[in-house]
Amino acid sequence: MLRHLVFGVGLLSATMLSSTAFAEGARTLQIIVSKDKQSMVVYDGEAVVATTKISSGKAGHTTPSGIFSILEKKKYHESNIYSNAPMPWMQRLTWSGIALHEGVVPNYPASHGCIRMPGAFAKTLFGMTERGAHVIVTDAPVTPVLIADVNLFKPHKSLPNGPLFPDVELRTSSIKNEAKPVEVAMNITPDNPAASHPVMTPPAAATGATPVAADAAPLRILITRRGDREALMDAQVILEDLGFETGGSDGYAGPLTRSAISGFKRWKNLSEKGGMVTPEFLSALYEAAGKPRPPAGQIMVRQDFAPLFEAPVGIKNPEMALGTHFFTVDKIDRSTETAEWHGVTLPNGLPDATRQRLGITVDDNPFAPNAAAKALDRIEMPADVRDRIESAMADGTSITINDQGLGPDTGDGTDFITITKPATQVAEAKAEMESSITKPRPVKVKAEKRGGIGLY
Repeated sequence: MLRHLVFGVGLLSATMLSSTAFAEGARTLQIIVSKDKQSMVVYDGEAVVATTKISSGKAGHTTPSGIFSILEKKKYHESNIYSNAPMPWMQRLTWSGIALHEGVVPNYPASHGCIRMPGAFAKTLFGMTERGAHVIVTDAPVTPVLIADVNLFKPHKSLPNGPLFPDVELRTSSIKNEAKPVEVAMNITPDNPAASHPVMTPPAAATGATPVAADAAPLRILITRRGDREALMDAQVILEDLGFETGGSDGYAGPLTRSAISGFKRWKNLSEKGGMVTPEFLSALYEAAGKPRPPAGQIMVRQDFAPLFEAPVGIKNPEMALGTHFFTVDKIDRSTETAEWHGVTLPNGLPDATRQRLGITVDDNPFAPNAAAKALDRIEMPADVRDRIESAMADGTSITINDQGLGPDTGDGTDFITITKPATQVAEAKAEMESSITKPRPVKVKAEKRGGIGLY
């Protein structure tokens, strides 16, 4: 409650406060921009910290909707596209040219794609945020809601950091020189994934436990459908196991990978016409390796704007769209293994070609009650993946669920960026929900068209 008061006073006075004044809550803030309302609301959990008018992209330079993070901050920046136009208090959302910054706010869309804010607000917001803070851009406003779901990650208690039996000296009895395996007890602590950033607080020092550091970077998690990239990564791994040289399992079809796939196809008398990674090729590859086909989903994890790990996950009823949902965690307490998750659901129309490629025959209804929780319930998470995340999660950790996978704006030095598209029949879907017709039906989707986007 105190930090909400501090944030609100800071924005009302529009003065630059020191960064330490906002350190407690900076990583858990969410900035939600509505293009329809030309407004911005800053949330900490469900609490509204501040609001302001904004000006987004005008016709031909539409600001994209979606889930973003602040990638870069500069007190003063000049546009490299639009005649060195000044952009004070710039907070970059994409490397392709979308940012928050101070500018003229005429109560209607007027920018070349960026999100303009009044000067005093832009200055104070700049002092409140840190790199990685989430910014959600929507057409109609959305509001974070508290979600309690057994499928959301829960923090693990920290493991002991000292000897397992500090008062016992372990030693072996005589070991004869035999060819049988021998089990030996060792007085050391096993690797503790939750102790990768040790900070010894007084309670932890007393008990010998080492929690995740308070300044440990939050995780960024994307749960999506496996696509061509993941299929190629799997193929590279299996081809290497079968003795082919692919040059690595990075999901990119370099010369060695293309040569290995061609060699496998010749070995199995498969046609080399058509696509490189065909269903026929994959079926033969898994059969040759004696491995089952992987599940329909993929989880990817980043930290500090860099990939950490990824793994397959299951998706129940894969013919149904997952939709687009975003969750953030706060108030992590490892001693009680509790945390608070908040979520929002964003309307997101998938092009027909994408739906066909992914095998989606039933669209999601973003206005259905508990849409986010229902999407979570369909994810089948491997126990080792869940354990790794729950051991390392920190306040500000986020989860994005979408169907389309990695977008073109996700790359080096970014979090997961999801661009959402408007569906032509979103209003009809909302009317269905309001009239208690809960079964979603397929809708035809047209991709949004927009012109060039610049940093002003």
